[in-house]
Amino acid sequence: MDKVIKTGVLSFGMSGSLFHCPFLNLHAKFELTAIVERSVKKAKKIYPTINSYNTVDELLAQPDIELVVVNTPSSTHFEFAMKALKSKKHVLVEKPFTVTSAEAKGLYEEARKQSCFIMPFQNRRYDSDFLSVKAVVDSGKLGQLIEVHLRYDRYIYNISNNLNKESNRPGNGVLYNLGPHLVDAALALFGEPKAWSKVIQKKRPNTQVDDYAHIHLAYENGLQVFLTTSLLVALEQPAFVLHGTKGSYIKYRSDVQEKQLQSGVAPNSPSFGVELPSHEGELVTMENELAIVERIPPVKGSYFNVFDAVYKTLGSKASFPVTEHQIIKQIEILES
Repeated sequence: MDKVIKTGVLSFGMSGSLFHCPFLNLHAKFELTAIVERSVKKAKKIYPTINSYNTVDELLAQPDIELVVVNTPSSTHFEFAMKALKSKKHVLVEKPFTVTSAEAKGLYEEARKQSCFIMPFQNRRYDSDFLSVKAVVDSGKLGQLIEVHLRYDRYIYNISNNLNKESNRPGNGVLYNLGPHLVDAALALFGEPKAWSKVIQKKRPNTQVDDYAHIHLAYENGLQVFLTTSLLVALEQPAFVLHGTKGSYIKYRSDVQEKQLQSGVAPNSPSFGVELPSHEGELVTMENELAIVERIPPVKGSYFNVFDAVYKTLGSKASFPVTEHQIIKQIEILES
């Protein structure tokens, strides 16, 4: 397929302005055609040729728009994605894909009914730190994995005025905000667990949403995976800790793409996604009872790869990297 996919984005908040619009605007196979801005019209100033609509329904009514990015508050993902599918649009949905696994199953069923594709936006699969970890796991240098710890932390003590995130609504809280990245990473690296358990807590004064979550995944082969996300970690912890029969690997969270986008670095800049040399992971393997220490260079990340995958799925019906089974399992784990 050689055509350009005309695309509409349902919100111009952080995800729209950083993770979607800059890439859609620069990608040769997409045209950033329209956006929904209910009050302040910011996007039009940056992208003068786009159409800015006041409502989701107005955007969905445009016959030339083929792909819709659902990046609105979490509790609205199911409603808007379903509307888009019924309007015979392909859909790319921000995390969390939905609040419940029943909603996720319903969206995939509707997509098949409408002969459309619905795809989860899991951009952290293309972070340099995750790609570095995946390369080490795939190399087999760790032997059989025994214990893995994945973390995604921030320090946000004060409650913000953003009701879309801080109010007690379905899909709010750190479990559904940062948890999808961790669960998706585990499913992508290690497959489906046989069992899981979960702890969620509210620790900040007057918080209405969870700000700590811990998930334990147990695998058939004995692998134990521990996922932790917290808004009260002031001292940075390693984001990836892996122990196997032949060695261990530690990597701090280091992807630069989000910070570069926030500072105005264009996604097509040569420096985009390039980590500093000091951000290597540390691999220690044992050979004849001697520790062999290696510094593993970061892999260059690029969120352009998400949109490359979307285009391949729409154009040649290639399997999307995040499968239906994986996303439904992710939501089952989060909602349990």
